[in-house]
Amino acid sequence: MTTEKLDERAALASMMISLLDHWGVDDREKIKLLGLPASTKPRSLQGYHHGKTLPSDEEVMTRVEHILGISQALSLANPLNERAAVMWLHRRNRRLDGRTPLATMIDDGLDGITRVRTQLDCSYDWYLDEQRARGQA
Repeated sequence: MTTEKLDERAALASMMISLLDHWGVDDREKIKLLGLPASTKPRSLQGYHHGKTLPSDEEVMTRVEHILGISQALSLANPLNERAAVMWLHRRNRRLDGRTPLATMIDDGLDGITRVRTQLDCSYDWYLDEQRARGQA
């Protein structure tokens, strides 16, 4: 792997941990949310701020992609108030069975992350509908 690619992956890892810090996610929840191995020690997450890269596991990368999509959708929904996005993540939501979006993502894994993203990002929801329709044809 090239140095440039490693630098990009290290920057992505640092950005993800910083984003989850901003959202108020504790270290054990970060491990679950990102789909890191259960043996991951919470203190090891600091390494992601110092050049350590996330595992190149497909599941981890899929979760990262969705979390970034959620972050972007929250920014678009609340462009002048980034605190509103964090508040939304911590408020109970009737469309998520009365749970908070953050709890849905942590407890339900990739399915929960996808469910939260479809709540926020209508273009992603349309994409899923199109994929389902193609699967039925």
